Amino acid sequence: MSELYAVRRGRLRDRCAAAGSAASLVSRPANVRYLAGGAPPGAVLLLGPDEDILICPGTPGPDPAEGRPDEQLRITVLPEPGGDTVVAAARAAAAAGAESLAVEETHLTVARHRALGSVAPRLRLGDLSGAVEQLRIVKDEEEIASLRIAAEITDQALGELLESILVGRTERHLALELERRLVDHGADGTAFPTSVATGPNAGLGRHRPSDRRVEEGDFLSVCLGANYRGYRCEIGRTFVIGTTPADWQIELYEVVFAAQRAGREALVPGAEYREVDRAARHVLAAAGHGEGLAPKTGHGVGLEIEEDPQLAPAAMGKLDACVPVTVEPGVHLPGRGGVRIDDTLVVRPDADGGPELLTITTKELLAL
Repeated sequence: MSELYAVRRGRLRDRCAAAGSAASLVSRPANVRYLAGGAPPGAVLLLGPDEDILICPGTPGPDPAEGRPDEQLRITVLPEPGGDTVVAAARAAAAAGAESLAVEETHLTVARHRALGSVAPRLRLGDLSGAVEQLRIVKDEEEIASLRIAAEITDQALGELLESILVGRTERHLALELERRLVDHGADGTAFPTSVATGPNAGLGRHRPSDRRVEEGDFLSVCLGANYRGYRCEIGRTFVIGTTPADWQIELYEVVFAAQRAGREALVPGAEYREVDRAARHVLAAAGHGEGLAPKTGHGVGLEIEEDPQLAPAAMGKLDACVPVTVEPGVHLPGRGGVRIDDTLVVRPDADGGPELLTITTKELLAL
């Protein structure tokens, strides 16, 4: 693993050198973990002219959710509590003779940016401009393996819930049970707050669970995901509670399912991001559901639950192989409810079987 992190840091160092920066300072936690293997709270990573240093406000602990720092890295712990790791990194870069330092401007507060200039006035500051995020888009097979395990855990948790009695239980109760099951099956935690929506709430994106109780005939939509070794997946499914689905429920479900299938089939290397969105969106619009749709059909996943690429109407760029994304179209009918179907997949060429589906819980419209 140490070699892997060194290669990643080398790629960033090459990009920075090409842009004229002798050193770079990474402060965004997901980016620190990607390059250093671990990201203790408040830690920053300095890629200096001579060596790379992980600067921490305190001694890194054993929490698996934080990862394990690369053994090749020099780890520096601030001598006094309350110190600023960003300021310490700027001082270290200046002391090492760096004349320029690329930082993650969008992550730093104005106060911290000013502090950098005050402690190292001769250090010319530049912007990393999302360089690490761009490196993170294409995943290696070890990253994909972690995502695959996260998806297996998520499928297990959801599958167990479907075997329990649901009528009369609240959205909030079901969400808490799903999150407990994720951890029971080996997750380090949840990938994002679990959403459970029933009746008129069903189909709403990122609905916050309420005290509404599940009733016979309801649509029930759930969206959840596991965090495993820092990697996060997402699944969303919609079911009908207790009875044979009504005609309008079957019709709406079939439309959303067709849109989701169209989006999944569009996931090929070289496809434009916006074309994937258009494939799903066209199906919904043709069925009369073009108004009020979510601003995007899906997004990348990895060390964050929502990262590049964005599968949206105006998104620029093309898919590469080994890019994990979600495809998650949905329709919500005010006062009635709706349907969301959400999978995590990895873009693969046709020669390798096409997109790899990580979340495999059935998409059949079940009556629970």
